Amino acid sequence: MTRRERVLAAIERRPLDRFPTDMWATPEVVDRLKQHFGVSSLHEVWDCLEIDGIVHVGPEYRGPKLPDLGPNRKVDEWGMVYQWQEYETGGYWEQVHYPLANAETIADIDAYAWPRREWYDFSVMPDLPEAHGDRAREYGYIAIFYYHNKLRGLEQSLVDPLLKPEFTRHLIRRIAETFLEIHEEGYRAGKGVVDITQVTDDFGSQHGLLISRALFAELYRPWMEKAIALAKAYGLKVFHHDDGAVREIIPDLIEMGIDVLNPIQWRCPGMEQEGLARDFAGQVCFHGGVDNQHTLPFGTPEEVWAEVEHNLRTLGCLGTGYIVAPCHNIQPVTPLENILALYRAAKELGPLYASRPAGRPS
Repeated sequence: MTRRERVLAAIERRPLDRFPTDMWATPEVVDRLKQHFGVSSLHEVWDCLEIDGIVHVGPEYRGPKLPDLGPNRKVDEWGMVYQWQEYETGGYWEQVHYPLANAETIADIDAYAWPRREWYDFSVMPDLPEAHGDRAREYGYIAIFYYHNKLRGLEQSLVDPLLKPEFTRHLIRRIAETFLEIHEEGYRAGKGVVDITQVTDDFGSQHGLLISRALFAELYRPWMEKAIALAKAYGLKVFHHDDGAVREIIPDLIEMGIDVLNPIQWRCPGMEQEGLARDFAGQVCFHGGVDNQHTLPFGTPEEVWAEVEHNLRTLGCLGTGYIVAPCHNIQPVTPLENILALYRAAKELGPLYASRPAGRPS
């Protein structure tokens, strides 16, 4: 199987020659791996580790010129401002400005400079296969709740539905319609080229949902369903990322039509591999599951190997329907030998568990 065929077969829960692999990692980790292997690009690192991978592709921005805020700050086309923040363990771009934080009325929402599809050049999309070879290709990122957080600020976005219900419904509608307008243009341009899109979000904390399931169903689910239906109309697989303890809404997500569930933070309550495999194997493809809060940064290579095997036996219990990957970005504090152990284990054990399924946990 080619790398693209392997990833798509896992998503569709079809037979595999081995379980596919993917990687999410911080820039510091990628640079360390480049140096270790003596290569110059991320995809060369993937080649060295025999990672199948899902490549992220998209249009070129051609909208209004974005202001230059200096070396440690940047702004995106939504007007969200980020500052580079260095920590002992690595650096991150952290949001410091929320464009609609001070909005009070529906008129304020409508006056905001919403991104438009004319701001993006989609003519590059048909050239993607030549640029990325035989890897599965993903375009798009629709995250309605998360962008509510990013436009208003997390705390304000959580109280908005209670204090300003009509304002909130209008804001969510504008966010969703903006995403749908831009993404339909991208799906049209990438038809036959792009395989996967993200209708994704961040509803989970380490201990449970950030909002109630009822509020999710009332405000966000209807628009997510529209986004999923649009993606399916163009033949795309739907990848859904949701950190933390989201067990309560997994049945909703599957009912809505997601194809891939990421990142499987199994240390969070309700996200244990056995339970997810028992209840949802065969209904969705799992992606991730190798813990990057404890096992990868602080475990031994033997513990990483054991965790990969445990995931193959549980999340991959049907011999398919699982993509081996870290459960989020591999962090700079992670020892190199643990990263190598992750992908060696996947390479050596992946064919065994694909050919001899363990069977659904009881």
